[in-house]
Amino acid sequence: MPKIFTIGFTKKSAAQFFGLLRGSGATTLVDTRLNNVSQLAGFTKRDDLQFFARELCGMSYRHELRLAPSDELLAAYKKRSMPWETYAAAYLDLIRGRHVEASLRPEDFENAVLLCSEPTAEHCHRRLAAEYLAAAWGDLEVVHL
Repeated sequence: MPKIFTIGFTKKSAAQFFGLLRGSGATTLVDTRLNNVSQLAGFTKRDDLQFFARELCGMSYRHELRLAPSDELLAAYKKRSMPWETYAAAYLDLIRGRHVEASLRPEDFENAVLLCSEPTAEHCHRRLAAEYLAAAWGDLEVVHL
């Protein structure tokens, strides 16, 4: 069964993060963050991440904004004015409304890693996106790194 992986970079050293990516055997890193150039991203700023993914892991990199939350949604969740359950439902409505399962190609996500900042997948949109795509496309195993 083809796999789609997820990973967050927060609370991981560069060695841990790139070790997990390399160990997964994945071939593509798909950045699902809304903002991937923030100084707070450290070694995962867009240009650095593209370089490190290629050089350290042999992976291609792309930024996929169709899987990113909206500014409004992300701001409300980060400010804690929106509980996780409400955020999760709103995020799923957002990507459903974007018709991501029709506008994205399943073959571009097989053996790919969805990236965001949250340290674990439990409360993260990358998990929701991966599970949504797996359900819509079928025959795709979700693995959290």
